[in-house]
Amino acid sequence: MIYQFLDRITPNYDQLKNRSVFGILFCLSLFIRFPFFFRDYIDRDESTFILMAQSWVDGHLPYTELWDLKPPITFLFFAIIIYIFGKSFIAIRLAGVLIVALTALYSFKIGATLSNKKNAFWIGFFCVIFQSMFGSIQGVMSEHICMAFLTPAIYLAIVKKEWYWLALSGILSGIAIMVKLNMAYTVLFIGLYLVYYFINSKKIWQGVYGVTAYGIGILTIIALTCIPYYFNGIEDLWWKSVFIAPLDYANAGKTSFFKLMPTFIIITVFLFWSIKNKHLEFKSNGVQILLIATIGVLYAFYKGGRINSHYLIQLYPIFIVLFGVAISSLFNSLQFRMHKAFALILIILPAESYLELYNVAKHKIERGSYFNGEGITVPKYIIEHNINKSNILFFDYHIGYWMLGEKPPTKASTHPSNICKPEMFAAFDNPRKTGIDELRFIMEELRPNTLVVRKGRLIFDENQVEANTYLDHYLPNNYQLKAVVDQAEIFVRL
Repeated sequence: MIYQFLDRITPNYDQLKNRSVFGILFCLSLFIRFPFFFRDYIDRDESTFILMAQSWVDGHLPYTELWDLKPPITFLFFAIIIYIFGKSFIAIRLAGVLIVALTALYSFKIGATLSNKKNAFWIGFFCVIFQSMFGSIQGVMSEHICMAFLTPAIYLAIVKKEWYWLALSGILSGIAIMVKLNMAYTVLFIGLYLVYYFINSKKIWQGVYGVTAYGIGILTIIALTCIPYYFNGIEDLWWKSVFIAPLDYANAGKTSFFKLMPTFIIITVFLFWSIKNKHLEFKSNGVQILLIATIGVLYAFYKGGRINSHYLIQLYPIFIVLFGVAISSLFNSLQFRMHKAFALILIILPAESYLELYNVAKHKIERGSYFNGEGITVPKYIIEHNINKSNILFFDYHIGYWMLGEKPPTKASTHPSNICKPEMFAAFDNPRKTGIDELRFIMEELRPNTLVVRKGRLIFDENQVEANTYLDHYLPNNYQLKAVVDQAEIFVRL
C-alpha cells in the first residue's frame, strides 16, 4: 500500500517544468520552515539585520544610526519587507521560504544541465533541506539572501556565454557580494575561469566582451550602493564599513587552520575520488565552474578563519549539485525506487520542524498566542507593567528593541556581542577604542534605565573575561532584579 502511495506522489521527472519544480520546492520549504514563523529570533544576526533595516526605513542609511558588519543590500532586503508589510515576522520568514526555494530551483537547473531531471529534482530537494535544517538557519540569514543571487549567477555562467547574459551574471554576483562580502573570492575565481575558458576555446573577442560585461555588472552594483553615501558626503563611512571592517574582523577572529581541516579534507577527498573514478566529468564546463565556486567558498572560509553552521549555506547549493551528480553516476546501474526506508528518512528529516510546531501549539494553548520567545514576551511584560523602556539595553533578545520601538544605546551595541569587538570600532569612528571602554561608557555615562539579560548565562562569551567581571561587580551595586520572564531577567536601575 505504501508503495502505491509513493508511486502516486512521485513526479514524472521528464515532464517537470521549471514552474512545477519551483512550486514543489516552495511547498517543501514552507512545510519545513513554517513552524519557525512565530519565534522571536532563531539566530541573533537576523535580529540585527531587522534593526538595521528598521533604521533605514526610518530614514537613516545603514551605518549612520546603527552599525553592523554586513554590506548594505543585506539590510535593504529586510527594509523592503518592513516598508511594505510593517513589523511582521511572518512576512520576513515567508520571504525566507521564497529565497530558499529560488536557490534550490537554480541548483535543480544546474543539476539538469549536468545530469537528468530526476537527479536534478533530488538535488533541489536536498538543497532546501540543507538550507533549512541542522542549526539555527530556519530564520533569514545573509547567506540565504546571498545564495539566492549567486546560484542563478553561476547557472548563467555555465549555460550562457553571450556578453549580455554574462553582464546579468555579473549584476547578480555583485548583489551577492553586497550581501556577503566574502563571496568576492568566489565571484573573482569564476571571472578568472571565464578568461581561461574563452582563451582555451579560442574565442578571444567573445571573451573580451563577455568578461568585461561580467566585471562591469559586478562593479555597477558595488558603485550603486555607494551613491547614497557619496551624495551625503559620507562615502568614507561606506568604504570603511563595507570593506575595511570585514577584513579587520577576519584578521582578529582567525582560529587555527586545523579546526577547518576536517571540512576541507572531506570535500577534497570526495571531489578527488569523484573525478578520478569519472563520477564527475572534469572536462565539463559546468563541473569546472562548480569546482571553482567550491574552491572560492572554501578559500573564504580559510580567510575568515572559522566555519559557523550558517556559513555552510554558502556551500550547500553548489556542493550538493556536485555530490548529487557524482552519487547518481555511481548508482546509475541501479533502478531507483522510493523504498520504505527512504520514505521513512524523508518523513523523519524535518524533526526540528515537528518539535517547533509542538512548541508553537503548546504556547498557544498555555498563553493564547502563537508568537513566542523572550524577544516577544519581555517587551510585552515591560509594556504591561509600565517599566521604563526608554534608554533600555538588551544584552540578549535584542529583537526586543524592534518590538518596543526603541534603539540600541550606541552603534557598537546594535549587535550586543559587538560591544567587545573593538576591531570594528574604527569603521564608524567610535571614540572608545576598547570593548571595556565602550561597556563603561554605556553603563556609567548613558546609564540605561532597564537591562535585559539571559538568565543563568554569562553576558558575553567566556573569553571576554574583563567585560564579564566588570558586569558581575557593577550590576549588583547599580541595578535591581525586577522580574524573570521565561529565560530572561529584567533589571531596573537603582
